[in-house]
Amino acid sequence: MIAQTIQLALAPVFVLVAIGNIMNLLSARLGRVVDRSRQLQQLHRETSGAEHDLIVREIRIIDRRIELIGSAILRMVMSGLSIGVTVVLLFVEEFASAPLQPLVAFIFIVAIGLLMWALVLFFLETRAASDALRIPKDYLELDRDL
Repeated sequence: MIAQTIQLALAPVFVLVAIGNIMNLLSARLGRVVDRSRQLQQLHRETSGAEHDLIVREIRIIDRRIELIGSAILRMVMSGLSIGVTVVLLFVEEFASAPLQPLVAFIFIVAIGLLMWALVLFFLETRAASDALRIPKDYLELDRDL
């Protein structure tokens, strides 16, 4: 029976590996965003006028990105912990002969829900990043035929 429990626990463990990989990606993005925020904070002090306004707009986007990444990481950690609890409960169920299947299923569903929530936040962060990367219309000079 223990072999069957190990086999049953493999699926959640693979999800846990995926969560770890996504967290690694989110942490790298957070590091880059924080570095950019430090650059922008320096430029904030050194600029004025229209250039200063562009810096402030980008700082606002960066602030939103930091919030989204932090929230996504929190959901990923909570999902990972839920997956860990799922695996532990599978073994407790086996060794204690306790009827824990409904609880295990519920916690696994919560873990997947948290993972999906984190992925939505990641999607929103990538959208915010692409908005920040867009060239301001002032620089495009769309009124000119070139």
